[in-house]
Amino acid sequence: MHREWIDEHVDLSFASERWVKVVRRSASEGPPTNRRYLEVCVFSYLANELRSGDMCVQGSESFADYRKQLLPLDECLQRLPAYCEKMELPGTAKEFVTSLKTQLEETAQQLDDKFPSCRGDVSINEAGEPVLRRVTARDIPPSAISLQTALMQRMPARHVLDIMANIEHWIQFTRHFGPMSGNEPKLKEPAERYLMTIFAMGCNLGPNQAARHLAGNVTPHMLSYTNRRHLSLEKLDKANRELVELYLQLDLPKLWGDGKAVAADGTQFDFYDDNLLAGYHFRYRKMGAVAYRHVANNYIAVFQHFIPPGIWEAIYVIEGLLKADLSVEADTVYSDTQGQSATVFAFTHLLGINLMPRIRNWRDLVMCRPDRGASYKHINRLFTDTADWHLIETHWQDLMQVALSIQVGKISSPMLLRKLGSYSRRNKLYHAAQALGRVIRTIFLLNWIGSRELRQEVTANTNKIESYNGFSKWLSFGGDVIAENDPDEQQKRLRYNDMVASSVILQNTVDMMRILKKLAREGWQFTDEDVSFLSPYLTSNVKRFGEFNLKLNRPPEPWIKDLVFQQAAGSLRVITPRQLDTEKTT
Repeated sequence: MHREWIDEHVDLSFASERWVKVVRRSASEGPPTNRRYLEVCVFSYLANELRSGDMCVQGSESFADYRKQLLPLDECLQRLPAYCEKMELPGTAKEFVTSLKTQLEETAQQLDDKFPSCRGDVSINEAGEPVLRRVTARDIPPSAISLQTALMQRMPARHVLDIMANIEHWIQFTRHFGPMSGNEPKLKEPAERYLMTIFAMGCNLGPNQAARHLAGNVTPHMLSYTNRRHLSLEKLDKANRELVELYLQLDLPKLWGDGKAVAADGTQFDFYDDNLLAGYHFRYRKMGAVAYRHVANNYIAVFQHFIPPGIWEAIYVIEGLLKADLSVEADTVYSDTQGQSATVFAFTHLLGINLMPRIRNWRDLVMCRPDRGASYKHINRLFTDTADWHLIETHWQDLMQVALSIQVGKISSPMLLRKLGSYSRRNKLYHAAQALGRVIRTIFLLNWIGSRELRQEVTANTNKIESYNGFSKWLSFGGDVIAENDPDEQQKRLRYNDMVASSVILQNTVDMMRILKKLAREGWQFTDEDVSFLSPYLTSNVKRFGEFNLKLNRPPEPWIKDLVFQQAAGSLRVITPRQLDTEKTT
């Protein structure tokens, strides 16, 4: 059918009024339905409902019915009392709503009472919008600066392969690698081969470029074969986890943080344009993919994953904590604007995670007052909506079923959060998650407005992951583009890069501990606060390009003046002057 207008009167009850005006026209003007606009309308609504989970595709992985993937309700009810006790959550819907309402009321009243004393940090402008003074960093005392200077002067210079060799001697982390069959590796000197492969891939040199610069009989095939056949994604994760565990056992990182808080953020990497992961990123304004990481407050990366640009990064906040699988479990996440949403606030709360984002344009977000009658002297203009306690209480059990399903690994948190974070008119669970998330986010924003220390804490921890992103890219000196189109290889490149970064961080920390002990024996006076200003992201002591040896005592090669070019039979050949004299004599 090629006609633009058809005689069928199609039921458009599912469509908005604007779509109806576009698709239909009055009968006096001819056939009532525009076929082209109808097709666009139907597929637009179909895409939205597949995205939100209101419609599903049987047999699909991404668009299956997520409700069937949840933990069965009977099993959920059996687990619920113990789970609520562990997460310190009320055990019934009514108690949950009462506790949350009380918390919101108390937080709002506390801010209203202290608001006059916060005039230097926050005020309400004529438009009724709160204005916060820019957060200033902690002042670094002179004693900390002098300590850092003395430490930098004593740091030993090392190149990357020597650092990785040290780590291998300490814990033999390459034992996690080997053939996919599980047999013993039949490589000659496998540990050396594994370390060279990690260096080649983690620094983004690639097999060809690395083989040209590595000493010994190293070929591109050797490095490529080792990467493909001996180092899988799972094995790299195990080795990375062991490096992190070793780092957590050291004393110095404990002065930087306890590891129970992480900062989550993404950074852009350049990719070839024609692959499934790459896309145009609206913030960075170029093609590539996003490396999404969780970095602990003691500076070490505990989770990493490549994601396509355009995906809201917040859906990976929970997965990073659940998959870290470390001896120290994080319960607090710092992030930027991309690391939060109302749905993510809801489920991080139900999973016992404290989400603390640094939100851009936070004044545009919906803030809920406890009830319609609640009124405040100073902060009344902050609130633009009222909390829907009835909706939260009605669907509390459904929300807990989702949280339990994520916690036991029954369903992927990114997939579920992507669906429940997409707008839906019909999904009551979506609306309940939005209502709960707005309440939790309101409580956080009220604390954010009233506490300069909280804003400094969030800013300091989000700055750590930005510093880590710069540090890891400094070690990826082989090129700006990830030259891989295979999805698994792309994910492995990120693990390689973080393994190199973790090795350098670990070596720097060990060297710093030795120097601090030596300074203390020499009579230096410094405090734990001075040491807390240090960072393991040191680069001036790392010779990332290795060592280049100049040898003037080797036999020289002939210079150009010792060669004579002779044209013979239409071809160019190179002969020495002695050969030319011999030919003339003959």
